[in-house]
Amino acid sequence: MDHAPIAPDPVVALTGFARMLRSQGVPADTSRLAAAVEAVAHLDATDPTAVYWAGRLTLCAEPDDLARYDTLFEEWFGPAAHAGGPPAPPPPPARAGAIRVALASSQAPPGHDAQGDEDELAVAASEAERLRHKDVTQLTTAERAEVNRLVALLAPRAGLRRTHRWQPGRGRRLDLQRTVRGMVRGGEPARLPTLRRRVRARRLVLLIDVSGSMAPYADLMLRFAHAAMRVRPAGTEVFTVGTRLTRLTPHLRLRDPQEALDAAGRAIPDWSGGTRLGESLRAMLDLWGQRGATRQAVTVLVSDGWERGDVTLLGEQTARLSRLSHRVLWVNPHRGREGFAPVAAGMAAALPHVDELLAGHTFDALQELAEVILHA
Repeated sequence: MDHAPIAPDPVVALTGFARMLRSQGVPADTSRLAAAVEAVAHLDATDPTAVYWAGRLTLCAEPDDLARYDTLFEEWFGPAAHAGGPPAPPPPPARAGAIRVALASSQAPPGHDAQGDEDELAVAASEAERLRHKDVTQLTTAERAEVNRLVALLAPRAGLRRTHRWQPGRGRRLDLQRTVRGMVRGGEPARLPTLRRRVRARRLVLLIDVSGSMAPYADLMLRFAHAAMRVRPAGTEVFTVGTRLTRLTPHLRLRDPQEALDAAGRAIPDWSGGTRLGESLRAMLDLWGQRGATRQAVTVLVSDGWERGDVTLLGEQTARLSRLSHRVLWVNPHRGREGFAPVAAGMAAALPHVDELLAGHTFDALQELAEVILHA
């Protein structure tokens, strides 16, 4: 049976469909709805099969949602030819940003307000964008929970580095051993084998200030550290610095973010205490840095620079850290605020030995930090 198009705009169709899913227990919230609309924007929106798979991959949260999704999709849009696995990737749309929809569908339920659905999605998108740029100290409890969820989806990791070891590959150095072995086996080689530098993942070291002035930001930075640990557990080291040094690497290897944060919280004895960055940094370098944890690593020091100890010692230890590390990044939560100047004594002493000074007060700033770490 042919079905009339529900609306000329996929936002209307998908918003109504997401509302129906939520009414049946599928957690198709506004962030998942925005992802579905974005996915359909890159597909042929007149193809029910493409729309089916776009929605299935974005609106469902767990396997138990799939059966309900299939049933409700047919009720809302009509049967889709989705048997036999995902469809082949469709060609790109004729016009970037132009979303065409003529979805075969059943009639919208009574009282369906298309304009209201569009307004709801627009408000949700605007709210999400505002949340990305909002200082974490100004977040409500619900907003903080959403930002924590977004931080858990980040994948901070350092890039690759070339080692001094060689391996077979397309390079400029001739592999003499393989060349000789080939000639011994008989004849001249048709192609000379070569070597290339072996590459390996660069280490990432995070030092997070948990003093009283940093308390509003420390929880978020520890979640960022957990996301990095999840991506590359063998190549990530996490410490907290305050009145003393605490190594959190074993605690943050727990898979669940909240369990990892709870374990880290129990391990930190100086949460919201004073700040002795120079002494903590010296302890880290003595115990771990000389062993190789920071050698050629990307080292990220998160602090507002309010040093209660010897600022000369902090400058000396930051210079030592710089000599060992590939790059030293300093994240100051106040960096993104208007009128900021690195005038704190600790900040001023360490800054000459820092490669880059970054902000860390919003989710958007953390995304930027992840990009800088990757390309450092």
